[in-house]
Amino acid sequence: MFDTLDKIKPLYDWLYKIIMVICKLLLIADIVITSYAVVGRYVPFIDDPSWSEEIVLMLMTYMCVLSAALAIRRNAHIRMTAFDRYLPKSVITITDFLSEIGVTALAIVMMVIGWQYATGLGSKGYFTSIPTLSKKWQFFPIPLAGLVMLIFEIERIYDSIKKIVKKEDE
Repeated sequence: MFDTLDKIKPLYDWLYKIIMVICKLLLIADIVITSYAVVGRYVPFIDDPSWSEEIVLMLMTYMCVLSAALAIRRNAHIRMTAFDRYLPKSVITITDFLSEIGVTALAIVMMVIGWQYATGLGSKGYFTSIPTLSKKWQFFPIPLAGLVMLIFEIERIYDSIKKIVKKEDE
């Protein structure tokens, strides 16, 4: 059974790479826009765009939440491991599985509540420096990150179940 499901791993690898490229592009855009804004403040013939600060903050928000979702796949989030050497492996496996369930619940909450904010409150306002750009784009990183977190959490839960079942088989 696990051999069949393991065939999906390349899809997860592909998604991880795509999101990593998006994060890199967002970082490049942040650097370029910020550099342009700074140069515009000190060089008289270059305009300092009024929209730069709001856009840089929004792009940084996208980059932060997406890169945090990427950390889920690598299992690179901060976690408490001080007692791991004192606890039996089976207890650690179970607590890891329970934490994966908790993060999955958080991802679902982020998707649902974040979407409500983005389409509700966010759709009613506009950026002050760009009146044609809806504020929903400022709220949209939360449900987007929740979706990516959920996708990567499904893989983590699958890996945890696989670890538990394979230990029972031995």
